[in-house]
Amino acid sequence: MARKPKTKCIGILTSGGDCPGLNAAIRGVAKSAMHHGIKVLGVMDGFRGLVENRFVHLEDAQVSGILTLGGTLLGTSRDKPHKMPMGDQVLDMTEVAVANAKAQQIDCLVCLGGNGTQKNALRMQKAGLNVLTLPKTIDNDVAETDVSFGFDTAMNIATDAIDRLHTTATSHHRVIVCELMGHKAGWLALGAGVAGGADVVLIPEIPYDLNIVAEHLIERRKHNKRFSIIAVAEGAVSKAEATQSEEQREKKKQAKKKVAERKHKPGEPHLVQESLDSRIARELQQLTGLEARTTSLGHVQRGGSPSARDRLLCTLLGTTAGRLLAEGHYNKMVAVRGTQAVPVPLEKVAGVIKTVPRDHGWLEAAMLVETCLGDR
Repeated sequence: MARKPKTKCIGILTSGGDCPGLNAAIRGVAKSAMHHGIKVLGVMDGFRGLVENRFVHLEDAQVSGILTLGGTLLGTSRDKPHKMPMGDQVLDMTEVAVANAKAQQIDCLVCLGGNGTQKNALRMQKAGLNVLTLPKTIDNDVAETDVSFGFDTAMNIATDAIDRLHTTATSHHRVIVCELMGHKAGWLALGAGVAGGADVVLIPEIPYDLNIVAEHLIERRKHNKRFSIIAVAEGAVSKAEATQSEEQREKKKQAKKKVAERKHKPGEPHLVQESLDSRIARELQQLTGLEARTTSLGHVQRGGSPSARDRLLCTLLGTTAGRLLAEGHYNKMVAVRGTQAVPVPLEKVAGVIKTVPRDHGWLEAAMLVETCLGDR
């Protein structure tokens, strides 16, 4: 006789930016939970749906056939329960969110998301709601897990883009700067850069000197290598920027935000902040005299069908979550360790960014194939 599950009902939500694998993870959690006799509710549009009491009953029919689909059938948002825009106000709706979950008799809320979601889930836990989370982000910067789902697909997309840039760069003998996602961690730019054979890779963990980059490009040209590809993470900073204090960086960030949000009068020129890839290309063109072009992949990296590796990963994480829920394990993140999925305390994850360590094998490999990292 099968054991009765210690969890009777769960809610599943997806929060933060979309990424490949969310539907696969929803499927894995839901099917595994149903297998153990657990009722499954979907929460629409992340934590906003929890606050607005928008739930759907998920059955096998709703989660069948979604393994290969990009996006999330539940919808997502970046709203935070403790800072929720409600009309003209921003309110702490944490207690409302918890009350709504308990009114639906949800024993545990399963949150699929990145760093922001992990922090919001921990707030839910401290407010009295059981939670279980899965690590999702193309940036691969969630702590305590070898890898996050969505990363492999995004890296494949970015690598394919760099591959394609080689042909036009070679044909026109140009320098092409390709900006990739990665605010605080360079996993995506480094992985795609090495896999795609980029000649320069700039990541947030290693402040760059454009003079060093320029010297590398000129040296390549001297050796009859008449094109160069530069992969740069959106969060990469120069050595000069890295020496600025946190206060200085915050002032600069707020100044940019004001420019972006400023309402301009009719006929008045609209100020647009120069993008990182454009600035780097412009300055390198001045330093080297070489023709430079730019491209930014943007949200293309987050779209489309998940890779086979991500589908496997989401299924492993989701089914492990279902088993843990049946056994009554809460307030954990299901992490990847080698070939296994294991629970780790949420307190060890929330608020921690996993950055590329300076002794990482990918960095050593990059240097050994003469990839310039902007610092030497």
